[in-house]
Amino acid sequence: MAQTEEIAGKAPGEGQSARHGGWPAVTAVAGATFTVVTSEMLPVGLLTPIGDALHVSEGTAGLTLTITGLAGAVSAPLLTPLLGRLDRRVLLCSMMALLALGNLLAAWAPNFGVMVVARVLVGIGMGVVWAVAAGLAVRLVSGTAIGPATSLIFSGIAVASVLGVPAGTYIGELADWRTAFTVIAALAVVVLIALAVLLPPLPAEQDIRFGGVLKLIGNPRVATGLAVMAFLVTGHFAAYTYVRPALEEISGVSPTMIGTLLLVYGVAGVLGNFAAGAGAGRSPRGTLLVIALVLAATVGLLPLLGGSVLTAGVLLAVWGISYGGVSVSTQTWLLAAAPLAREAASSLFVGVFNGAIALGALVGGLTADGAGIEPVMWLGGGLALAALLVAALGRAPESGRLG
Repeated sequence: MAQTEEIAGKAPGEGQSARHGGWPAVTAVAGATFTVVTSEMLPVGLLTPIGDALHVSEGTAGLTLTITGLAGAVSAPLLTPLLGRLDRRVLLCSMMALLALGNLLAAWAPNFGVMVVARVLVGIGMGVVWAVAAGLAVRLVSGTAIGPATSLIFSGIAVASVLGVPAGTYIGELADWRTAFTVIAALAVVVLIALAVLLPPLPAEQDIRFGGVLKLIGNPRVATGLAVMAFLVTGHFAAYTYVRPALEEISGVSPTMIGTLLLVYGVAGVLGNFAAGAGAGRSPRGTLLVIALVLAATVGLLPLLGGSVLTAGVLLAVWGISYGGVSVSTQTWLLAAAPLAREAASSLFVGVFNGAIALGALVGGLTADGAGIEPVMWLGGGLALAALLVAALGRAPESGRLG
């Protein structure tokens, strides 16, 4: 307890004015998390045309995800303490402006070098927005509304993870990949305006220090939650970053069908998010054990059973249901494990989550270029099994109640 008090001088709600902002403000924050994670995920369904336009391989094009993940992983734990005294409304609006700039630069990018710069800007904006937004529900609503409001904010992350990719793919098919980045930049501006109008002033309420953030890792429940998340997210993105070439090579799916199958995955993922949110509120460990088992099975079986469009679609739907619950379940685990250090725990969450995205995209790309697409799927399934073991054997919070 001492280490969390060192990071957060006040318990949640202590000494702050009556909560205000309500559900419109919560919805605006959910829009921000949706937009930043959609920006991060956007290249997944566009790897082939991006690679062709910038004259790089699919494995190299996949680094657009790795670069953004690394920038987010570094910016969340470093910039959140550095910018800790800024009003949260001002901070969120500033980062959404940076996100819009990064996406516009990506849309214009004439070569891979410019794309790298653009994706770094996106990663910085994403990392800070995600870390700050995750703990805002308790400042915008009160009482029994805190849990549902927190789930709604998390749903922006989960919905973006599962719907952002097919949305970008559809836009890319209807126009081109540059238009997809332009549309997301415009969305970032719309969300920026919504945040500026709907959020109340949110002065910093916690004194967050970088050393204190790192000390949270000494909490065994926090450490276990981070490890489970790292294995799940690394495994998922090792495989999912290359889902388009996997569907084309293993299942024989035509380019025009890719968006439809990814939409099936996305809708299933939204359902999985809310189902897992309810389950994690009762038992984060139990919920993540089920998620890890189902994710390992579906990813590992895709090369074996995904030889037709129908079976590939079924496996993608189950994959979406399982992964759709990862962000809300792991974030619930961490906030329940460190209730007096919400933003510190969230910055760690974002750092490890995005580091895992970067690592997954990297090892997936190396495996795809060196051994082919099928081994990438087996790698993803194996890492999900590792998450299952850690969740079963490590320390966990007794429940996921947040309010």
